[in-house]
Amino acid sequence: MKKNQIRRSFGDAVFDWINLALLLLVVVLMLYPLYFTVVASLSDPYATARGETYFWVKDFTLDAYRNVFINKQIWSGYANSIFYTVVGTAWALAVTIPCAYAMSRKHLKGAGILMGMFVFTMYFSGGLIPSYMLIKNLGLFNKRLALILPAGISVYNMIVARTFYRTNFPDDLYEAAKIDGCCEFGIFFKIAVPVSGAIIAVIALFVAVGHWNSYFSALLYLTDNSKWPLQLILRGILIQNQNMSMDLNALRSATMDQIEFMQKKARMAEAMKYSLIFISSAPLLVAYPFVQKYFVKGVLIGSIKG
Repeated sequence: MKKNQIRRSFGDAVFDWINLALLLLVVVLMLYPLYFTVVASLSDPYATARGETYFWVKDFTLDAYRNVFINKQIWSGYANSIFYTVVGTAWALAVTIPCAYAMSRKHLKGAGILMGMFVFTMYFSGGLIPSYMLIKNLGLFNKRLALILPAGISVYNMIVARTFYRTNFPDDLYEAAKIDGCCEFGIFFKIAVPVSGAIIAVIALFVAVGHWNSYFSALLYLTDNSKWPLQLILRGILIQNQNMSMDLNALRSATMDQIEFMQKKARMAEAMKYSLIFISSAPLLVAYPFVQKYFVKGVLIGSIKG
């Protein structure tokens, strides 16, 4: 077996080691911010301020997480974000996938005009005020649907899905299904959807991340804080913590005990920032490994082999 192997030169070995070193460097640069966030959130705030937590936890404590979860709105924000993410993703898939499939068919009349209208919206939009007026006139203001219905379709996602269908759904398969007596709906549900695992996983991930991280739409359209998503509630907590830090600079005439107390609160507010970052990112970090297998599975599935 060794005689049949291709002998690698010294230059090839050096090239492989350089690639490995660069990839390891990229991995470290990507993972270290998250690692430092976890370490800083679990360390004593004073140790973090002194720069003693760059590589390991110093004076382990859960006070930052305890102070965050005391706020009952955190739990309602989690429930709201899960609702917006699950329902919003399902709605986006129900709109985007059929639209992309229809736009991928060459025999669709007026497809060029429709595609031009879609692309036009990517470069020109009505703006913030017309969008606000539209939501209000539709009766969606301060309702959960205001965060779900307008985000139903993304032109970029639709173009990605359309390209997938044009590449992996040849005309031969379509014609064979028509000869067997299958209608358009039958072709879509029985043939197109079963082989769309990869693109459905991609679009679902894009949309879910967008819904989970979204807070600006809720800031505009929701006045009832019981409907706020997690990101908007965390934003309010961060603003309160910043205000506490600013009050510390204003206490010039305070006593030493008051100053020490405010310093402790300011340090804790700084530690809470790291805990809030991890709390908001943890669900997606946990869910991604389960979604990844659908990417691999979807890539391996095809409509025609050979």
